[in-house]
Amino acid sequence: MHLIVLLMACLALTVQAGQDYSLAPRRIAEGTWLLEGTVDNFDEANGGNIVNTAFIVTTAGVVVIDSGPSRAYGEAMRRAIAGVTERPVALVLLTHHHPDHVLGNQAFADVPIAALSGTRRLLREQGEAMAENMYRLVGDWMRGTELVLPTETLEPGVREIGGHRLRLLGLQGHTGADLAVLDENTGVLFAGDLVFYQRALTTPNSPGLDAWLDDLERLDKLPWKLLVPGHGPTSAGPAPFAQMRDYLGWLDALLKKAAANGDEMNEVIRAPIPERFASVSLSRYELIRTVSHLYPKYEMARLSKIDGAAK
Repeated sequence: MHLIVLLMACLALTVQAGQDYSLAPRRIAEGTWLLEGTVDNFDEANGGNIVNTAFIVTTAGVVVIDSGPSRAYGEAMRRAIAGVTERPVALVLLTHHHPDHVLGNQAFADVPIAALSGTRRLLREQGEAMAENMYRLVGDWMRGTELVLPTETLEPGVREIGGHRLRLLGLQGHTGADLAVLDENTGVLFAGDLVFYQRALTTPNSPGLDAWLDDLERLDKLPWKLLVPGHGPTSAGPAPFAQMRDYLGWLDALLKKAAANGDEMNEVIRAPIPERFASVSLSRYELIRTVSHLYPKYEMARLSKIDGAAK
């Protein structure tokens, strides 16, 4: 009996050891640290660590940008922060409501967690279902994870904390409620999932590609020096914005043409991916999802034009 208990304990330790996020903060600017995820899809091998999170060390404490995909990730993030500074976490900013950005909130339940009003609403409406889906996708990495809602509503504008001027922008292209944060002290722009770089964008809550393109124009005009996308590598140059505009423009043209031709969804998802996007991770997978998310709107728009012309 003792041998069985010992073997079970060893097995449990082995499972836990294999589920170590091993977060390694990388300094990207003065007092600013990045935790960079992969550009892969969710699976049990990565535990959902496909997202970029970050933190800023200020004189008033640490500002966290997104809490990650699970309770375990959030706890690992707090340990990573403690390895960099003794200053306490003062504030968590959530860029939007998608699970890979917010399900680490439990690890920060002792500090204010702030989000746009639309993000708070979407989390109340969709958060539990998204958490359940994450359990299905990444398994035991989600053990003990429960939805924790934001405790503070953010208003767009400038927020000063610990000597840093954080410009908070309320945008909408990705989910309808998207926060971007420009640290005016360092010039680091945390774009959230308004910018994907070398990883195909996701569209489950997007109000439309036109709105997304408008947001990109606004972000690109800011006086940023280093861009941190929600997914993919950082950049000090224009490549991420150029790729996003190109990719969104291609998607929009594809869906418009398909709707005009009366194509069925199963035809659209087989459309060829342009060679220039060959290096963009998960392009085919996300095209299939985007068609399911957005193509009905393009079909309705086309039908409305036909009905209007008939009248």
